[in-house]
Amino acid sequence: MAFAGPAKTQTKVLKFDTEEDVAVALAKYTADLSEKYINEKGSFSVVLSGGTLIDTLRKLVESPYKQSVDWSKWLIFWVDERVVPLDHEDSNYLLASRGFLSKVRYLFLPATFTPSTTRNLRKVQQTDYEDRLKDLVSRKILPISNISGFPKFDLMLLGMGPDGHVASLFPSRHHRYEKERWVTFITDSPKPPPPRITFTFPVINSASEIAMVITGADLAGTTKIALGNGQIPGSTPLPCTEVSAEGELTWFLDKDAASKL
Repeated sequence: MAFAGPAKTQTKVLKFDTEEDVAVALAKYTADLSEKYINEKGSFSVVLSGGTLIDTLRKLVESPYKQSVDWSKWLIFWVDERVVPLDHEDSNYLLASRGFLSKVRYLFLPATFTPSTTRNLRKVQQTDYEDRLKDLVSRKILPISNISGFPKFDLMLLGMGPDGHVASLFPSRHHRYEKERWVTFITDSPKPPPPRITFTFPVINSASEIAMVITGADLAGTTKIALGNGQIPGSTPLPCTEVSAEGELTWFLDKDAASKL
C-alpha cells in the first residue's frame, strides 16, 4: 500500500498566565475533541505521557466535564511507561489512576509489569504493547494513517523535559531515531528509572492532534528551542523539535514556560 507522505503540520501556540489557566484550557480542549471524535466515529483514542501532565489534566474530573464527557467511549493508551510494577511510585499509571483514569473503561497498558517482565524487556516490548496495538489495528479498532502507515490516534498528550526529551525519547539515546518499529525500549534512561517502554516518533507524529503541555520556568529555554527561536547552529536537534501532527500541534504554555519567546 502506498502512503501519501508527511504533510506540513499546523502549529498553534497558546499562552496563559498560570498553570491553573493551562489546566482549565486543556480540559476544554480535550473535552471538545472527545465530543468531536465520538460523534464522528463512536470513540476517542487518547495517548498520555506521565509526570506533571497527569496533574494538569485534573480539571477533566471537575464540573462541567466530569458529567458531560462520555468516558465509556474513550480508549486510553500510554506513550511511554517506566518498567516498574504498576503500584510503584514511579509508575505513570499509578499517578493517573488517582484521577480521571478511574472513569475510563478501556485502558491499554504497555504491560502489567512484574519483576520477571522487567528482566526481559525485549519480550515485553515486542510481544506485549506493539502486538496488542497490531491486534487493535487488525480488528479495526485503531486505524492506520494513510499518510505514514503507522497507527493513528486521535489525540496525543505530551510533556517535555528540560533536556528536550518527549515520551522516553532522549537526546543522547539512539531510540529517538527508530523509524520502523511502533514501540521501542530503553534500558539506560538518563532519567530514572533506567528501563522504559515508549512509542517511536513515527507513531507519535501520526496522531491527528497533539497537545504539548509545558509549564514552569525551568522549561523556558527548551521551549524557545522547540518553537524555533533558539537552536544552536550545527547542534543535534532536540527530540522536542521533531514533534509534528497530521492535523494540528497545539502548545499550551504558562507565562513562565513562555518567558523566553
